[in-house]
Amino acid sequence: MIATPNYISPEEYLDIEQRSQIRHEYRRGLVYAMAGGTDNHDRITFNLLKRIDNHFGDPSDCRFYSGNVKVSYFHEFYYYPDAFITCDPRDREDRYVKRFPKLIAEVLSSSTEAFDLGDKFADYQRIESLEEYVLISQTQQQVECRRRITPHTWESVINEAGSWINLNSIGLDFPIADLYRGLDALP
Repeated sequence: MIATPNYISPEEYLDIEQRSQIRHEYRRGLVYAMAGGTDNHDRITFNLLKRIDNHFGDPSDCRFYSGNVKVSYFHEFYYYPDAFITCDPRDREDRYVKRFPKLIAEVLSSSTEAFDLGDKFADYQRIESLEEYVLISQTQQQVECRRRITPHTWESVINEAGSWINLNSIGLDFPIADLYRGLDALP
């Protein structure tokens, strides 16, 4: 990811982003243009959101979003997760930014994997409402679920081909193969 080299305020970022044709993420004054994704990335995200949609049904207090809605923490960062869920009624006040996610999922790509596993996870951990961070591989059937155990302690469970994924934060279990349904091929 390449940042715009000069500092901009969160307010400036939000103003620019509202009018931009290209999505950008924001982290502590720097703005990063987002690259396009692959067909497999898109399909994995769709498959996850389909499972979540079928799980919640209607009506539900929870809402789920794809990569077009931002998650923020006190104006320190604005990220577009591939998928996330919020069940907090305060998140219905702003149609563009959510601040109380319960679960966040990222589909890993070679250009963002190190950031998603490291600095982005460190940022997300600051969100008190976040219970689960899900990292989905595009190169093999592998999903890592990081779960908050205490305010400062997380456990990691890695699921591989043939196993089931347990999204404890929302009470959803399904075969890992469901995420990879319809892909042309794994690299």
